[in-house]
Amino acid sequence: WLSINDSWTSKWWYAAVHNITAVIGAGVLSLHAAMVDLSWAPGIFVLCVIGVISLSTMWQMIELHELDGKRMDRYHELGQRAFGKKLGLWIVVPMQMLVEIGVDTVYLLTAGKSIRKIHSLLYGCPIQDSSCNWELRYCIMAFASVQLLLSQLPHFTSITWVSIIAAFMSLGYSTIAWVATLMRERSPTVSYEFPKATSTADVIFRVFSSLGQISFAFAGHNIVLEIQATIPSTIERPSKISAWNGALLAYTMTILCYFPNALVGYYVFGNQKNHDMHVLEILDKPVWLVALGNAMVVTHMCGGFQIFAMPLFDNVEMLLTNLWKVNGGINLRLLVRSIYVAFTCFLAVTFPFFDDLLAFVGGIAFVPTTFLLPCIIWQILRKPRTLGLPWLANMACIGVGFFLTIASTAGGLRNILLKASHYQFYK
Repeated sequence: WLSINDSWTSKWWYAAVHNITAVIGAGVLSLHAAMVDLSWAPGIFVLCVIGVISLSTMWQMIELHELDGKRMDRYHELGQRAFGKKLGLWIVVPMQMLVEIGVDTVYLLTAGKSIRKIHSLLYGCPIQDSSCNWELRYCIMAFASVQLLLSQLPHFTSITWVSIIAAFMSLGYSTIAWVATLMRERSPTVSYEFPKATSTADVIFRVFSSLGQISFAFAGHNIVLEIQATIPSTIERPSKISAWNGALLAYTMTILCYFPNALVGYYVFGNQKNHDMHVLEILDKPVWLVALGNAMVVTHMCGGFQIFAMPLFDNVEMLLTNLWKVNGGINLRLLVRSIYVAFTCFLAVTFPFFDDLLAFVGGIAFVPTTFLLPCIIWQILRKPRTLGLPWLANMACIGVGFFLTIASTAGGLRNILLKASHYQFYK
């Protein structure tokens, strides 16, 4: 009955839609803002480098799914194979849980903002006018109530239809975002100069925050093994073939969505950005198109929330099953998953700092599990020749990963603390 071990019946396109749902998410709506603190050439360079490294480390994880006839169906099982039974568990599980909780919190916040924006567009109420607009916290709680129901779907196979719809929605609103942005009248005074900063430290931390936003956008590795776990494997066709085909399709779609949003958004908005709003919340016209895009965001967040929550449900329910010596089932599922949705809802209502939350989550959890751990595990298990090209490439990725971890965590946390100092909570 556990969410990962339900069946080995998935096709390659199952992996594709799950990965599209996981990779193309809330991060795409803030890429234009990340470009502001990087500018044209450095911004494009960072997008390319992080995208290439992200794809290569995903390939490593897919290749390592089966070793010596044993399948590593969970991220922590691969970590245990590399670092040992106890150490591997303590290295991987805390970071993976931080990723899943962080992403689901951001998704609740993103969906709440989109629900509020839809109301604002349909009723002609300015988003800044609190007297006639819905409060963000109530929009978040409304979306969370839907997640309470969807979270009772028991396993990955049962949420495939949700993921398929979510994958199409992610492609839809990503396209609408850059098309609607391009249709917006570009201000003749738009500037691409670096925004004024109070100090050198301010410049550095803002660049760090932008690196975290981009890292968040490209990371979907935390559930790649759990997705591959649903694919059958034979001697003639191991699971890695179907999983890699699905990953390639997912990343192709990612490139088609991310680069237009980053470049078009920066071209139209320039260095003017609002850290607390995603692009579909900023736009107002065409009304029907922007409303449709936000509706697609809400629909996609339904699937994205479940995709990232499912491995956590599996780990917690498996732990409690062994600890309490029970058979599990609907009662345990209802308890664990309801508490989880309520907890992430509390976090989303408490910390409505969209871009900075992306940067912080990207640094503290996404970067290590995306850029660091796969390369380190590959070095341990595959043992490439020292100073050979694969060894050097992995060491370079590890170096980039350490830098991004420190930089984006520091930048995101600093911006959150600055805004929290004058934010009135639950207002």
